[in-house]
Amino acid sequence: MTPALEMLTGWGRARRSPSVTWRAASPEDAAAALAQTPRAHGLIAHAGGRSYGDCALNGQGAALLTGRLDRILGFDPDTGILQAEPGVTFAQLMDTLLPQGFMVPVTPGTSFATLGGAVANDVHGKNHEAAGSFCRHVTELDLLAPDGALHTVGPERDAELFWATAGGLGLTGVITRVALRMRRVPSNALAVRRQRLPDLDAFLGAIDAAHGATYAVGWIDGVARGRGLGRGILETAEPAPDALPERALRRLRVPFDLPNLALNPLSIRLFNAAYFRSAPARGRSSPAGARTFFYPLDAVIGWNRIYGRRGFHQFQNVVPFDRGPEALAALLEVIAASGRASFLAVLKRMGAAGPGHLSFPRPGYTLALDFPAGPGIEELYAALVAITLRYGGRVYLAKDALLTADAFRAMYPRWHEFRAVLDRVDPGRRLQSDMSRRLRLREPA
Repeated sequence: MTPALEMLTGWGRARRSPSVTWRAASPEDAAAALAQTPRAHGLIAHAGGRSYGDCALNGQGAALLTGRLDRILGFDPDTGILQAEPGVTFAQLMDTLLPQGFMVPVTPGTSFATLGGAVANDVHGKNHEAAGSFCRHVTELDLLAPDGALHTVGPERDAELFWATAGGLGLTGVITRVALRMRRVPSNALAVRRQRLPDLDAFLGAIDAAHGATYAVGWIDGVARGRGLGRGILETAEPAPDALPERALRRLRVPFDLPNLALNPLSIRLFNAAYFRSAPARGRSSPAGARTFFYPLDAVIGWNRIYGRRGFHQFQNVVPFDRGPEALAALLEVIAASGRASFLAVLKRMGAAGPGHLSFPRPGYTLALDFPAGPGIEELYAALVAITLRYGGRVYLAKDALLTADAFRAMYPRWHEFRAVLDRVDPGRRLQSDMSRRLRLREPA
C-alpha cells in the first residue's frame, strides 16, 4: 500500500482538499495507514464521497480511502443480520439481498453511499418516523481506534463509544465491520401515491395526515412565492405484495460541468412549474420499483456537475413541530426572495431523536435545498441558520460546509459529551477533518 497525493472533494464539489491518500484493502492496511500518519493534520476515512460538505475531507492531512473494503462477510436469513465491510454500498445490498426478500431498514437518497458513511453520519431516510435513523438498526461494529487497537462496540457493548461513533463523522476510529439487522420485504416493489398540493398549509396538512405511512417524502417548489409559497408534491409509499419485473436501470450521464448560467432563476422556475403539474391534485397511486422510489437521482450519473465547476451547497435543517409551520414559512420566504434555490428541494417529517451524540434527527420537519455556490451564498446560508436557531432547530452536518462553531454548539447540546469521548479514545488527535477543525470539535467551550 503506497500513499498518493490527490485532490478530494465532497459531493457538492464546493470544497476541495489536497490529501495524502491511502487505499486500504484490509483492516491491516487501515491500521498501517493510521500508524504512518503524522499527527499534525491527522487522518480521516473517505468512503463513497457522497457527503456533500467537508466532513470526509482533510486538507494537508491524510485520507483513508475505504472503497476496497467492500466485501459482504455474511448474512443470516433467519435473524436478518448482515455482516459487511464499511465500503459496501447500498447498491450492493439491493442487488444481493432484495432478490432474497430483504432490504436495508433505512437508506439515504443514493445507493452509492457506503455502510461506513451511513454509520458516521447516522443517516435517515423516507421512513424516519417509522424506523428511526440508520444506527438504531446496527447491532455492533468493529472500530479501529487511533492507537491501533480493534474494539467491538454496540448499543450494549461500550455503548458510550458506540453512540459517539453513530453520527460521529468518522472521528472516533475507522470502522472495519458493520453488523446490521436487515428488513424482510414482500417484494421489490412499492405502491406509491403522488399528490399535488397548492401551498404550505395544504402540504403540511397532508404530510401530517400521512404520518402513519411507511414512507413519506415531499418535493417543494423553492422558488414559488405569494399564495403558492410551499407548494409541492407529496409521495407516500407502502411495500407491495406483487413484484415488478427487474429491468436494467437506464442511466443518463452529465459528461461535463455545465456553464454557471445553465441554472438561473428562469430555468429553475420553468422546471419547477412543469414538475409541479406532473402530479394530480386529487392524488394517484401506481407501483414503483424500490430502486426508482428510493434513488431517483442515481439514474443521472454525475448530476452534481449540473451546478458547474463551482459546485453547490446543500442546506438541510430540522425544526420542531410546534413552531414548524412558522419556521418553514420564514425559511421559504428568504429562499424564494433570494432566487437561488435549485429544483431539488425536499420536505419530510422526522420522528424520535437519534441517541447518537451528534445524530441529526429530532421530531420535526426537515427541509433540504441545494444552492449553486457563488457570491452571496454564505450570507444566504447564515440567514437560514439564524432562522433555524431562532426556532430551536439544527443543521445536518453530513450536508454542511458553512456552519460556524458557535452555531454548531448551540444546535448540538451534547457536543461536549462527544468531545469527552474523543479525548478518551484519541488524546493524540490522530483523527481530524476539515469539518472537525472548522467546528472546533476538539476545543473547549
